Amino acid sequence: MKAPASRSLRDLRDLTPARVGLGRAGASMPTEALLGFTLDHARARDAVHAGFDVPAVVSGLSGLGVQPVQVSSQVRDRKDYLRRPDLGRALDPASQHLLASHKGGGCRLATVVGDGLSPSAVNAHAVALVRSLVPRLADDGIEIGHAMVATGARVALGDEIGAILGARMIVMLIGERPGLSAPDSLGAYLTFAPGPGVTDAGRNCVSNIHGAGLGYDEAAFKIAWLIREGLAREVTGVALKDESGGQMPRHITANSS
Repeated sequence: MKAPASRSLRDLRDLTPARVGLGRAGASMPTEALLGFTLDHARARDAVHAGFDVPAVVSGLSGLGVQPVQVSSQVRDRKDYLRRPDLGRALDPASQHLLASHKGGGCRLATVVGDGLSPSAVNAHAVALVRSLVPRLADDGIEIGHAMVATGARVALGDEIGAILGARMIVMLIGERPGLSAPDSLGAYLTFAPGPGVTDAGRNCVSNIHGAGLGYDEAAFKIAWLIREGLAREVTGVALKDESGGQMPRHITANSS
């Protein structure tokens, strides 16, 4: 049996954005590799502290026929957000009162767009992802009953929002922790029967949504499948595995732009 051909580190670098085979200059990294690392680290830090363009997100969602309500966590500023994660998981009193007035008879699905740890990701990708998601949900007879744009948000903020609105399922689109190769990655977290005490084991996550990662169409396909099956089976999290096959119908093409 013929041994597989060996591959060089240069070949490996073509397959991954990870830092491999950087070489060395004496006992140190080459200048080019060091400057690249420093630049990516700065981009990640900038993404954490970027401003959340709420007006643009609200306008973009409204243009898709999704009329969002603006809410806030108990976080006062960005430093507060980073130092006190617990405050990002609870609504401020004004938002609690506002959502209570929108409760009505509950809904099957509510969506929250939150800044998270990378507002840059939300600014860049959230509206485009929802644009791809809405028609897929419509094909399954599912509509977004309530939509929120939340500042100072952590993932678990959706639990309180969903409980107040009486939503059967909540989908949180939120900026993920920036990495050195992806400072603008968006994540989608799905929770059936949101409310106090829900843990991460009760959620499904579709992550790594960005230009060099999961494209909008492919991500929307996975999210729509999880929403449909989660509502039908009345579960999310470890009890709901992604059995979509990871393949979109042939007439749908992935779009990472």
